[in-house]
Amino acid sequence: MLKTIRKWASLASLSLLLIACSEEEVKPVHQQEDNLAMGNPSGAYTAFDNYLVEKPQYTLSYNSYRGTPNWVSWHLSSAWLGSAPRQDDFRADNTLLNTFYKVLPGDYTNSGFDRGHNTPSADRTLTLEDNSATFLMSNIIPQAPTNNQQTWANLENYCRQLVGEGNELYVIMGSYGKGGTGSNGFKETLAGGKVTVPNRIWKVIVVLPAGTNDVSRVTSSTRVIAVDTPNSNSVEANWSTYRTTVDAIEAKTGYNLLSFIPVSIQDVIEAHVDNGSIL
Repeated sequence: MLKTIRKWASLASLSLLLIACSEEEVKPVHQQEDNLAMGNPSGAYTAFDNYLVEKPQYTLSYNSYRGTPNWVSWHLSSAWLGSAPRQDDFRADNTLLNTFYKVLPGDYTNSGFDRGHNTPSADRTLTLEDNSATFLMSNIIPQAPTNNQQTWANLENYCRQLVGEGNELYVIMGSYGKGGTGSNGFKETLAGGKVTVPNRIWKVIVVLPAGTNDVSRVTSSTRVIAVDTPNSNSVEANWSTYRTTVDAIEAKTGYNLLSFIPVSIQDVIEAHVDNGSIL
């Protein structure tokens, strides 16, 4: 009798273990993935107007003639989020080549434009180091205050909402053109011409359920959000007003976005204007 009881106890324990393993297997996988997993949009490498800068927190193409990034690419999942406070330590990026002018926080002072993040501070809160990295001026553009504090802030919050719902995102943000309208009116450059004020600001967001082998999981039905806004203080706060296609952004910039995704899939997802719920 005792032997039988022990046998059933062992079987019960094994069943509980298998159930626990099964539950663990279906939990979303939240990892810090390659920030450039979807592709290098401009083939950035060593050109002074297309200089590749790779940091643990994000990857960017820097334009030394404009004093701003052409684009910044990063991965966002719950693995990047924590409780680190906002550092507000804007500073020059001294890792850039010595031949580049290193933009200073003071170059934006009284300009009528915010020091607008590409990779947001709130997307990198796991550690103090991660958050501090977002305040390097190589991650910053002159952004009209309404665009930065309302339109873009609303979109950034929505991205983190998607992460909270069990997704992971691949985000590419950039800007193009010359001349924007800030709180002090229209300007084309700051800092005596060392920093170009962009005319348009765009973002492309690939939304995936949390998992692994991310590029291989992108299909023709994957949600891709593309947004292109004017860099103006009269911009609407509702970012969804400015939804567009990846193809349209590529036509304006000359970039090849999402280039690591099979072309047959790109053809579908890059031609579609997102109409998903934003609530």
